[in-house]
Amino acid sequence: MTDLPDAGEIAGPDAVAPVDPAPPGPLEIDSPPEFDGAPEPIGPSRPSLFSLEGRATPGLYLVGWIATLMGGGVLFVSVSSSNAGASPWLFLAGLLLLGLGLFAATGSQAVDRARRTDLAYRGPSPVLVLITVVVVSWLAAIVLAPLSALGLDTGSPVGVMVATAIIAAVYAGVVRMFVVGTGALSWGEMGLGGPTSPAVRELVLGLVLGVPIVALTLVLDGVFGRVLPVPASPMPVAADALGLVANAVTLMILAPLGQELFFRGFATTAWALSSGTRAAIVRGALLFAIARAATVSGAAFGDAAQLALVSFIGILPLGVALGWVFLGRRSLYAAIGLHAAFGLAQLVVAATLGRGL
Repeated sequence: MTDLPDAGEIAGPDAVAPVDPAPPGPLEIDSPPEFDGAPEPIGPSRPSLFSLEGRATPGLYLVGWIATLMGGGVLFVSVSSSNAGASPWLFLAGLLLLGLGLFAATGSQAVDRARRTDLAYRGPSPVLVLITVVVVSWLAAIVLAPLSALGLDTGSPVGVMVATAIIAAVYAGVVRMFVVGTGALSWGEMGLGGPTSPAVRELVLGLVLGVPIVALTLVLDGVFGRVLPVPASPMPVAADALGLVANAVTLMILAPLGQELFFRGFATTAWALSSGTRAAIVRGALLFAIARAATVSGAAFGDAAQLALVSFIGILPLGVALGWVFLGRRSLYAAIGLHAAFGLAQLVVAATLGRGL
């Protein structure tokens, strides 16, 4: 019997191939097309502390971390070094590195937070800015060295006045650069140049309101002075009229201007926007008292700790009152006036006792 031809041979090349009764294999799906870039994140960018991803200025952030750590390490080496000749230069190098790192870190944080749309206050942390101010003030104080060579006694009333003027300028410059310059807050939002109340009237009001606050502060100092040692005043004794004028300028003009601009105008305003009025007053007062207590020194660690505690407790009511007046009046001039009243009281007590109190 002859074999039958294949179906393909009968139908010819143009015929449709017969259906294979075998089950089909696994379905193959083409790979999805690749995206050119990562999808846009939903909501504001919140990079982690040690991450460069998502930061507006990753290079600045990296410089901030590296320079800060290196500066801190060099400072530690300079303090613990037994080489008296190299220690001052190591200290200066560490201070320069630390200042560079803090400047970079503060700038990076200011730029990153300026992009956030979920924050009521979109600026750098007041605590970070204060640390930057402290280090920059140390660096700025180097200009006192040539003045000392010219005969200026840095421990005299005039020398302290010059140093306080430098610190006040650093306060204003850092706030201008990292807060006003980045658009986080304006001078008007910080209580300067209010359109409703003249500055002179607010200053006088602050002076009047300062009377009971200063009285309470002096009472607290007297109470704690009976059981704990009272820290000596950083103000030198005025031996003549020039010294008295220099101390008055320091306590009633320069210190109130610089400190109120930072602790009330900037820090308290920032915290009021982010955390509310009460929290802002408390935080601003605590930061103010801590900053003042940090300047206290003693013969030993225990003595310094006691003196710092007394200074902290004694100045805390003033900080609360300054924040309350500032937010209540929305005027930095009122807070400056109250602070000036405190400085005036210090001058009066010092003159009464015949020494720097």
